[in-house]
Amino acid sequence: MKKLKIAMFMDSWYPNVDGVVVVMDNLLKNLNKYADVTLVVPKMEKNEDDSIYPFKVIRVDSVPLPISNYRVGLVDLEYLKLKKIFDDMDFDIIHIHSPFALGKLGIRVAKSKKIPVVATMHTRWEFEFEKYLKSKRIANLCIKYLIKSYNKCNSCIALNKSLIKVYNDYGYKGKYQIINNGTDLEIVRDKEKSLDRVNNLFKLNKDDIVFLFVGRIVSFKNIYFILDTLKELKNRNFKFKMIYVGDGPDYDELNKKIREYRLSNEVLLAGKIMDRELLKSIYYRSNLFLFPSLFDSSSLVQIEAASQETPTIFIAGSVTSDTVENNVNGFTATEDINAFADRIEEIIDNKKLYKKVQKNAKKDLAKPWKDVALETYNYYLKVIEEYNNK
Repeated sequence: MKKLKIAMFMDSWYPNVDGVVVVMDNLLKNLNKYADVTLVVPKMEKNEDDSIYPFKVIRVDSVPLPISNYRVGLVDLEYLKLKKIFDDMDFDIIHIHSPFALGKLGIRVAKSKKIPVVATMHTRWEFEFEKYLKSKRIANLCIKYLIKSYNKCNSCIALNKSLIKVYNDYGYKGKYQIINNGTDLEIVRDKEKSLDRVNNLFKLNKDDIVFLFVGRIVSFKNIYFILDTLKELKNRNFKFKMIYVGDGPDYDELNKKIREYRLSNEVLLAGKIMDRELLKSIYYRSNLFLFPSLFDSSSLVQIEAASQETPTIFIAGSVTSDTVENNVNGFTATEDINAFADRIEEIIDNKKLYKKVQKNAKKDLAKPWKDVALETYNYYLKVIEEYNNK
């Protein structure tokens, strides 16, 4: 196998943690086993120790981006210095993970070196843009501007078929390859110990039906739809416990609604959990992962849940449900509170179907990152060959 020289460009990195950062981290670590990998990211804070990573890291000076946790790389101001750095480096391919300053720099470097550049489509931009810009028209103009970066790439990675349709609607016209996300989680080893740990932490009874959400606590992930569904289930005298894991801008509002709905005994806010072993145990303890998000493209958390044999219920037709077949390796329901509540009751009551879907979810969806990295590496080889033969 040829040892490629790969450079990845992204507009965020640790200590800022989001789904894209986690995807890149796992790809880089696994690709680094049989490739020379370089990461190009903004300086996120002072005195960063990049020696902890098994791959080379290049930092670009940056400034904070208002109303967000992100930073903007000062690419234009730093370009002459950066050009000198990259002129002395050889790459076979560039891989960008965002269309902003660092992503544009990656495209620029690829063009100057006459090598191919690929991009991964991670995000449905309209939800966040409309939330923060308060204007659908301005959000659409921003998306049209960003999609130009993807159209400058030789090909793109999409996480599923539905996401390609979204990006085609944005204006993407190029080639693509579908490569699903993976997970670093393996099934818990000591099952009884894991169950006891979670039960003790959250004061759960052994027989409690437990629902789970993991992710940013933000309205466009349909967190209030979940709460409305839980309220309906309680009105039906359906007994359950619900755990929200995560933090975000709508955490306080969610907490307020829990009290207003008189669900404080049923719904638990766990905050952000960085302990992966504990998180794994929470997935394993949960009976059903509730993920009615219309924002997500292919969330890591649904794969993590599947790795612990916990199936997910989605909104039917949502992009993030694309890799799931209803009643085979996951569940779907319409975006209606009563219908979603009906479906949850059906799932919990039908133990034979539940067990089948539980096993299939792990088998079909929980692909290890090492397999995803190898698939990505082979995709690089294909893109490079096509580039050299054109």
